[in-house]
Amino acid sequence: MAATYHLTVMTPERVVFDGEAQNLIVRTVSGEVGILARHAPYVAPLDIGRMKIVDGEGQEHIAAIAGGLLKTDPESTTILADTCEWAGEIDVERARHAEDRARAYLENPTELHTQEIAEVKLRRALNRIQIGSSK
Repeated sequence: MAATYHLTVMTPERVVFDGEAQNLIVRTVSGEVGILARHAPYVAPLDIGRMKIVDGEGQEHIAAIAGGLLKTDPESTTILADTCEWAGEIDVERARHAEDRARAYLENPTELHTQEIAEVKLRRALNRIQIGSSK
């Protein structure tokens, strides 16, 4: 059996995962990182992307994650995420509507701030669609 460590993933609304993990792959602003047991201390800001957890029993869990912070040390890893949804929780149709709204804003931007927000909303919607469609 692979070595495990304690992993906690939480958002402002809930604890998403709290248990033993063999492996974690998550997107940071610098790219994807993989965390195994006894990882060196590490802190990184999270980006919009996919989070994959292999739990202590070897089961794979996939989620859409957007923003936050990853902190790890040899015994545990903590993710404080802005948002995190398991693939099975994602309403793909709602995400497609969000994609349409974001694309409409990008086609007719009224100011730079609105365009930047629309680009982030589009990335979030596309990530949710990709993860939610793979369930």
